[in-house]
Amino acid sequence: MSSKTQDRIATGIMWLAGLVILGILAAFLIYMLYKGLPVLTWDFITGMPSDIRAGGGVGPQLFNSFYILFLSLFFSIPVAVGAGIYLAEYAGNNRLTDLIRLSTESLATVPSIVLGLFGMIIFVNKLGLGFSIIGGALTLTLLNLPLLVRVTEESIRTVPAHYREASLALGATKWQTIYRVVLPNALPGIVTGITLTAGRALGETAILIFTAGTTVSRQLPDFDITAAGETLAVHMWYVMAIGLV
Repeated sequence: MSSKTQDRIATGIMWLAGLVILGILAAFLIYMLYKGLPVLTWDFITGMPSDIRAGGGVGPQLFNSFYILFLSLFFSIPVAVGAGIYLAEYAGNNRLTDLIRLSTESLATVPSIVLGLFGMIIFVNKLGLGFSIIGGALTLTLLNLPLLVRVTEESIRTVPAHYREASLALGATKWQTIYRVVLPNALPGIVTGITLTAGRALGETAILIFTAGTTVSRQLPDFDITAAGETLAVHMWYVMAIGLV
């Protein structure tokens, strides 16, 4: 068998694998739209939930989901990007940086339910925040940091070295080079990491059950960060757990 034939076969297999994956995703999407669109109404999206009978809306839960997500990203992005810049541009290869990388990667392996228990002990009990939106957002920040730090560091490292050399040769300082040359070129990778982190945080349940609670405000929207903030994912778990469907 010639090398060209082998290349065509391998290319065909890769295309087939990709089409199978896309087909499965499309089937899931079509099935959900087929089942969901007939019962999806504006009253359901903006209405209040029902605690004692089937039905009700998901307005507060939907709002809380994006509100907690926004707060968690607001806390985690500056810290993660700063840590990624330090590790990629300033830190040398020594025991301290090895310890930092080991710590962030170890944090990424912690189960979300363990982070939820940690958040309940520290934020809910010790700091007296109770079951609240801010408690859930701070705990989600711990979930977001490892991935964001790693993605930021790797995105910055992929920027070609001659970009930095050209900027420094023109008289720019190291920070000006990072701010005006490195970060703009690393931005697509950083945005991809933020998107993946947001998707994971948006569907999180274990952490928020222990920190944000399973109740909602009767006002919509309610921007009080000390109020309990059940999210849509937690609400879906709750109604399935008690059979309220």
